[in-house]
Order: sequence, then structure tokens, then C-alpha cells
Amino acid sequence: MIQAALLRGGTSKGVYLNAGDLPADPAERDDLLLRLLGSPDERQIDGLGGGHPLTSKVAVVSPAADPATADVDYLFLQVHVDRPLVSAEQPCGNILAGIGPYARLRGLVAPDTGTVRIRMVNTGGLVTAVLGPGAPGEEIEVALEFQETAGSVCGSLLPTGNVRDEIDGVPVTCVDNGMPVVVAAAADFGLTGHETPADLEADGDLAARRERVRLRAGELMGLGDVSDTTVPKVTLIAPPRGGGTLATRTFIPHRCHTAIGVLGAVSVATAVGLPGSVAAPYATGNELVRLEHPTGHFDTRRTSSGGAAVLRTARLLFDGTAFPRPLHRS
Repeated sequence: MIQAALLRGGTSKGVYLNAGDLPADPAERDDLLLRLLGSPDERQIDGLGGGHPLTSKVAVVSPAADPATADVDYLFLQVHVDRPLVSAEQPCGNILAGIGPYARLRGLVAPDTGTVRIRMVNTGGLVTAVLGPGAPGEEIEVALEFQETAGSVCGSLLPTGNVRDEIDGVPVTCVDNGMPVVVAAAADFGLTGHETPADLEADGDLAARRERVRLRAGELMGLGDVSDTTVPKVTLIAPPRGGGTLATRTFIPHRCHTAIGVLGAVSVATAVGLPGSVAAPYATGNELVRLEHPTGHFDTRRTSSGGAAVLRTARLLFDGTAFPRPLHRS
């Protein structure tokens, strides 16, 4: 058994754990997490996972290794639903929204702390979470201010060295401002960019072509063979219909996100501001970039320090003792 908390962070939900409660060996840790969340099983019926990539996530939190720069360290782990695999290639910005509230809950910072400095272990990036008021169980507003996220996974903001490339006949912009993303126009895939996630996931021809683009982009971005990894993501963009800057449909990497991830949104918004990029035609000159997505919109803005800031919410759903699926014994 293990002490665990379940929090909704933004548009995702995850299990939050103290690093000290987990095995130090990564293989043993990952085995425990698979059993805790109920993988591999598309329903995750025997664990805490929700049967979808957005609800099969884990945050591992510890006191900061370098207290001069951060208050806590945060390692994000994606537990695959239908495979016995745990990935740590990239952080998750939605789950990040719950780190400050969790740190207060566990006494890693003072219970009345309004600002929590977080180091994202996956990339080494730093973020400041400014927490609104709220008791456990209440929704808390969280402003996330990112610093030095450019190239945090691939090594540079434009990992291919170009603001625009062409892959499989599709113009793309490959950008990493905290999350590696391949940005392409939905129209170049024969889409409006306003299809439902279900319709997009049911389109086998789209899936095949999109994956060809993603695999080649992974090579060009210096990520190697990405066939078994969750990055880069692919975001298809289109003219807005709800007053936003542009419309988005994001694949993570195969399921269509019902919204858009925090760091993915930062990368897409960055592409909007890059002259010559696939997204540049949507630039308005404003600091605020509003990304429409299947269930609403997501706002991001540039900060005076050159980073990016987003507003999310988080809520504690439960805190208690969890019982992982027992190990099979011969």
C-alpha cells in the first residue's frame, strides 16, 4: 500500500505521490505504477487510471534538490493504458497545476504558501506556480509562469534548424518551447480543423499519414525513432470559429486531445509568433494567444522575461491509502 492523492490539474487527472514512498530503482517504480493504475488494460478497471491517456498520469514530488532555485521537484510519468510501459520523455503542464496544492497538502511548503517554485525533473525547466485561495477539495486557480522552456526537450526552440519544413508533402513547423510539437494546417490533411475528436480518431487514413509525418519529424527534431514514444505531439491548426486566435486539434500522440496540453499550448502559441511558420498567418501582434480546442479555449501570453504564462485550475479529489494490484506469484 502507498499514500496517494488524486487531483484534477487543468484538463487532466493524475495520481500524486511522494518520491520517498516509491522504489529508487526505476524499473521497480514503473512496475508499481502499472499495478497502481491498472495497466495494461484499456479500461484500467483494477487500478486508479481512467482508461485514457489524460487520466493515466502520475506526479512524483519531492523536496527540491537545489533549494536555492526551487521549493519542490516534480517528475511526470505517463502510464500507458494498454501497454506495460511508463514514459518520462516530457513533462505535463496540466498535472503541473496540481503540484503547488499537493506540496501544501503534504507539508513540503507551508500550508498558506501562495507561491511555489517548481523544477520539472523531466526537462530541468523551472516554473513558478501562484496559487489562489481554497481549502482541500475546492477548486484553486493556479497561474503558471514558465522560465527557460525553449528547447527543453530537443535542445533548441526550432530543433530542425528551420522555421518551416516539408514532410510527406505537408508544410510543418517543428517547435519545442517546453513540449515538442509538429504544427501543420488541418487543410493540408483534407480537414476543416473543427472535426470532433471521435471523428478524427476514427479516420484510419488520417492516422496513417499523420504518423508518417510524426515519425519523420521526430528524426528531424533529434528525437530518433519516436514510434514508441509520446513525443512529438501533432497539432493541426485552422481558422477560428469562436473569436480565438486559431483553432487546434492535438494528438497525444494517437488519441485526439479533448482540449490541449499546457506546454503544448505554449509551443503552438510560440509558433504563431514566428515569422514564416505554418502558424504565422494567425499572428495578431498581441501578447495573448487564444487557442480554440474541441471543448473550449486556452489562453497563453508572453511574459516580460521572455517566458510564457498560463492560468489553470486544480482540485484535490481524494487523499488516502492506495493498494496496488499484487505481484503475481508462481
